Amino acid sequence: MFPQKQRPTTSDDQDPWQRIKERLRFELGADVFTSWFGRIEFECEDRGVVRLSVPTRFLRKWIQSHYAGRILAHWQLEGPAITRLELSVRSAAIRPALKPKLVELPAPGEPREMTAQSGELRTNLTLKSMNDAFGGSPLDPRLTFETFITGRSNTLAHAAAKQIATSGRGDQIVFNPLYIHAAVGLGKTHLLQAITWAGNNGGRKVLYLTAERFMSGFVSALKSQTALAFKEALRANDVLVIDDLQFLQGRSMQHEFCRTAINTLIDAGRQVVIASDRPPADLESFDDRVRSRLAGGLVVEIGSLGEELRLEILKRRVAAGRLHHPRFEVPTPVLVFIAKSVTHNGRDLEGAVNRLLAHDNSGHPVTLETAEREMRDLIRPVEPKRVRIEDIQRAVARQYNVSRSDLLCSRRTANVVRPRQIAMYLAKILTLRSLPEIGRRFGGRDHTTVLHAVRKIVALTTIDTALTEEIEVLKRQLQD
Repeated sequence: MFPQKQRPTTSDDQDPWQRIKERLRFELGADVFTSWFGRIEFECEDRGVVRLSVPTRFLRKWIQSHYAGRILAHWQLEGPAITRLELSVRSAAIRPALKPKLVELPAPGEPREMTAQSGELRTNLTLKSMNDAFGGSPLDPRLTFETFITGRSNTLAHAAAKQIATSGRGDQIVFNPLYIHAAVGLGKTHLLQAITWAGNNGGRKVLYLTAERFMSGFVSALKSQTALAFKEALRANDVLVIDDLQFLQGRSMQHEFCRTAINTLIDAGRQVVIASDRPPADLESFDDRVRSRLAGGLVVEIGSLGEELRLEILKRRVAAGRLHHPRFEVPTPVLVFIAKSVTHNGRDLEGAVNRLLAHDNSGHPVTLETAEREMRDLIRPVEPKRVRIEDIQRAVARQYNVSRSDLLCSRRTANVVRPRQIAMYLAKILTLRSLPEIGRRFGGRDHTTVLHAVRKIVALTTIDTALTEEIEVLKRQLQD
């Protein structure tokens, strides 16, 4: 037989990685390819092992979880002897001692599916490893629906969160986004993390992020030129959970959050859950479009903890402490005293139980005198009710027989101007809102209009006793 004529070597023959990239670009599209593969570099191929490198840990984990099997399959088409793919991070300053992550192709004849060699590569990632892979915030295993205690102040928020957590893929989304707001320590984070635990355990992709983690992740993606990859990672989830939204700073960051994390996900039929310490209308640093989108779903407030709920929380905390300290006992009168006296939030209640536990471990019994002494700094004066501008507008409209829309419109008839000025005056003295913010909430008026209204009412109250009494009645209604 004649020897087989060898084909001339071309530049394509010398660069199989280039051919593989072209095929991946054709299969996945230019946008996806640029997001994930644009910064992968071929290092070497040695004895059946292909070594590639990426600039960030995030990119490496995403490639391993979603595209490693596809890349390996293309390399095997180039050379059947290639059986493994090694991905590493190029920056030695960030990870000085990275252990290569190996992904093996199945043996011939086996189904062509990626085989997990570590927890990071499993198809069904554990919740914590998934949160790490996608830059999620840490989760507390104690914060589940089973440990959440319901009462009058949080029933609606709990029911809405549970409905989202138990929904399956393809189920109709009832409200989107779900926006939960409350003061510190009333259970917002507990509900958000409970949604994350239950949703992922139910087979959905749920990502929990604090606003600070979202900002740091996006900034890091910009620096590493992987912003598109970061956005795709967010959009790949069934449910995106954002905590402490009030800490999201910067108009450009807020715009990106609204576009990436809200508009795109909601328009694609994905669920968004958000928590903040104030309602959407009170997010003064956010523009109107963002506030409007946040308020377009279901906005739920968690109120202050009632005495019965505080007592139940204390009993649960004592029972939890007894699991590790079987001799820990707190008499019922002590629990009742704490429930009546420590009224600020759930974290103060947990701190109170921890103090009693420390006292009990020191060998001294827990008594009512002990509780009175140990809880002295936790017994805070009752805070005045937080008055909202919307509450003021409704109360004034009801008092003077006008509609709330009359207070916001541009009409300047006498029966509307005076109530509007009174409402602006009350907003100035009963809330912490600035004059420009008050003007914006009264139909987009200038701050000078608000200032004029305040001065006008102050001047009138010095000579009009009937008006003074009317304003005092309104103040009592709003503050009670």
